[in-house]
Amino acid sequence: MYEHRSQPLLPTRAFLRRLASHSGVALAVVVGSLLMGVVGYHLTEGLPWIDSLVNASMLLGGMGPVDTLHTVIGKLFASFYALYSGMVFLVAVGIIFAPVFHRILHRFHLEETQDDLTDKVEK
Repeated sequence: MYEHRSQPLLPTRAFLRRLASHSGVALAVVVGSLLMGVVGYHLTEGLPWIDSLVNASMLLGGMGPVDTLHTVIGKLFASFYALYSGMVFLVAVGIIFAPVFHRILHRFHLEETQDDLTDKVEK
């Protein structure tokens, strides 16, 4: 998926395409998780769709639920969804920043390799 350290640095245009595709994947993960939360709140607590969306969005964004939960199953769902949401946030950030970190490390290794070649030529 990524270029090997012996390959040249990816051109900026291709890097931006890679960053956009990773962002699209992260967006899909977030939207899928949001849909799961909306359906979960609607089914477990009987909340209207818009209130389910607000609760799921707030949990996924790290703020916490808006409506008071009344059923045991709704409270259990909210507990597990809150834990899941915390992980989704970390995963989404990791997906988005992976190409950036790879590019930084790749550039560092390219400079290191060029320095090694320069040292060998000088000897």
